[in-house]
Amino acid sequence: MSKKTTDPAFETSIGNGGETHQNVPAKGAHQDDQAHLTTNQGIRISDNQNSLKAGARGPVLLEDFVLREKIFHFDHERIPERIVHARGSAAHGVFECTDPIPELTRAGLFAEKGKQTPVFTRFSTVAGGAGSVDTPRDVRGFAVKFYTDEGNWDLVGNNIPVFFIQDAIKFPDLIHAVKMEADKGYPQAASAHDTFWDFVSLMPETMHMVMWAMSDRAIPRSLRFMEGFGIHTFLLVNAKGESKLVKFHWKPVQGMQSTCWDEAVKIAGADPDYHRRDLYEAIESGDFPAWDLGVQIFDEDWAAEQPYDVLDATKLIPEEVVPVRIIGRMTLNRNPDNFFAETEQVAYCPANIVPGIDFSADPLLQGRLFSYLDTQKSRLGTANFHQIPVNAPKCPFHNFQRDGMMQTQVPKGRANYEPNSLTAADEDGGPRECPATAFTSFPGNVEPNEADTRLRIRPDLFADHYSHARLFYRSQTAPEQAHLASAIVFELSKVALEPVRLRVLSRLRNVDEELAARVAAGLAMDLPEAAEAASPPIDMEPSPALSILEQGQPSLSGRKVGILFAEGSNLEAIEKLKAQIEKAGGSVLLVAPRVGGIKVKGGTLKADGQLAGSPSVIFDAVASIIMPDAAQAMAKCSTTQAWFADAYAHCKTIGACPATKALLEQWGLESDEGVVGIEDFASTAPARHWDREPKIRLLA
Repeated sequence: MSKKTTDPAFETSIGNGGETHQNVPAKGAHQDDQAHLTTNQGIRISDNQNSLKAGARGPVLLEDFVLREKIFHFDHERIPERIVHARGSAAHGVFECTDPIPELTRAGLFAEKGKQTPVFTRFSTVAGGAGSVDTPRDVRGFAVKFYTDEGNWDLVGNNIPVFFIQDAIKFPDLIHAVKMEADKGYPQAASAHDTFWDFVSLMPETMHMVMWAMSDRAIPRSLRFMEGFGIHTFLLVNAKGESKLVKFHWKPVQGMQSTCWDEAVKIAGADPDYHRRDLYEAIESGDFPAWDLGVQIFDEDWAAEQPYDVLDATKLIPEEVVPVRIIGRMTLNRNPDNFFAETEQVAYCPANIVPGIDFSADPLLQGRLFSYLDTQKSRLGTANFHQIPVNAPKCPFHNFQRDGMMQTQVPKGRANYEPNSLTAADEDGGPRECPATAFTSFPGNVEPNEADTRLRIRPDLFADHYSHARLFYRSQTAPEQAHLASAIVFELSKVALEPVRLRVLSRLRNVDEELAARVAAGLAMDLPEAAEAASPPIDMEPSPALSILEQGQPSLSGRKVGILFAEGSNLEAIEKLKAQIEKAGGSVLLVAPRVGGIKVKGGTLKADGQLAGSPSVIFDAVASIIMPDAAQAMAKCSTTQAWFADAYAHCKTIGACPATKALLEQWGLESDEGVVGIEDFASTAPARHWDREPKIRLLA
């Protein structure tokens, strides 16, 4: 060993082969167990850099238990990833009841105003693997585990209120179709391929969900800026045993916002972890994301009068028909301590409910009640996965379930069954059932049904596959309709099978003739005859709640702005703009050609990001404060031009000083209401200026 150096905790030395050793000092605090590296058996390790060998150049000895244990554990570190929702990001938080509803449910978390319940929430993409990117066109999972006083309740939904299929028996077929094609092993995290659209073209029940998946809802700007939905119809049951039907909604407090497709693609290249990083950094900075929990309440008599079946997971109830009542707020305020232990090992299951909440007969929900429990056993390797800390209830739990792989509890006594009479012998007899306070299934049949025959059949109202797809499309604004049509053109252009494209076009004619015509024109194909509809579609009143843009422009709260500067820029102007943005709730990242200290008017300024590594796609709006000399130098830089051109093409607000405006004109980027002076930037950003889009992009 060569010369030693010392840091506050360890001594550092260099070994014979030049390897670095960090050691607990010989005269150090050896009573401090945390400082000492050990095996899993608690044996302290003297050398973690070299295997035990027979001589310096000899073979490694089998007796090296440190090496064997370390390699053995490493070889088994990975567990099977989820078949769907494999790529996820999560956070801890709290749910607070703001409007108690004891008249509707006996569930304790909704019983009193101010009641707080810990939660763990996981967001995810659906189709891609754990190593895929964050910003594909895809459904996003939105799963919340409530650690209530009465046990865990898992509200396992998506950022879209409907689903592709009506019956869980089709779920394996759907996922096989959308995943990588079986012979090729690609595309990853994408639905733009033959097998998915072949399935869609043959399953008209998918058309409503296809509208959502091709809309801007499937390319959210941030996990913080998307809605969540429970999808299914559930039951609320009060203390008197009375029931109501319910659908659950999550409303983002900071508003909804999506990207455009070109932007999402470029973000994937610039930062594959964009959504994960955004969520983590927001929480770390104290900008805690929050969602209001709302409910749509209705009864079976009202449901029976509707032209659709509320048990059909491909249908929704317009908010204008049944308003969403806000009853609480979820705030995510702590990042996981360890990604694998928490985000990867968390196990959600729709079957986890608490007294006061119950299931409906939705056939998709009924299949999920089995599927999730089964998949967690397969993925986590044991029926005892509920003992993993992130899955364990925070209230006491006691039963007679015993043993199994990875059992961590140590039950005492011999009572592992009931009924028993062991208490008569002064032994612990264990817990017992409690009809008075425990969960009991709602005894009534809230949905009209004749259960005297066993059938493999769907109800008649399930046959309407197009009315709600039409409702969604016609509820979108003109820019959103253009995005949706263009997305279908893009996806079908990747489909090599012409009969599949024709079948999809024939389905679209039942949704909306104009939409079908736009897609056909984008594919340079003639429109086929409309597909025969099992049930004629009906026209429904448009629902503005289904449109993102109808909700208004977002504020700067929670948004990120990039400010470009260079040598000679005005430090006072930069600091003034930064302060205005931060006062409005936004955050600022200073961007420059170099990240070291740059001489500016008024001092020296360090950039947070280098221009090439901080493209404008990662910002909600951009501004530039540069001097004429710097502008002329930047005019020759393709990276600088792309920085502005992308912001312009993605319809973002651009704050431009006079020198920047001259640059934009030089590059042919015309001034419009979205190109504003620095003094007007904070009051305009982060608005998107969709009137600009037809001038710069071909849309269907």
